[in-house]
Amino acid sequence: MKQEEMNYTTAFDELKEIVDQLENDSITVDELTEKMKRATVLMKICRDKLSKTEEEVNKTIAELS
Repeated sequence: MKQEEMNYTTAFDELKEIVDQLENDSITVDELTEKMKRATVLMKICRDKLSKTEEEVNKTIAELS
């Protein structure tokens, strides 16, 4: 799935899965770099989606005032 096609929930769920794997020591040293790179991409997707949502909510609230 392309980054721009991924929604917040999908990105967040995948990020939680990576965190769970890290916490449970189920990621090998060989996988660690790739998982961390993927986690960074997922965090950016989540942050961007949250930022856009916040902007839209603020705009809607401003229009109501």
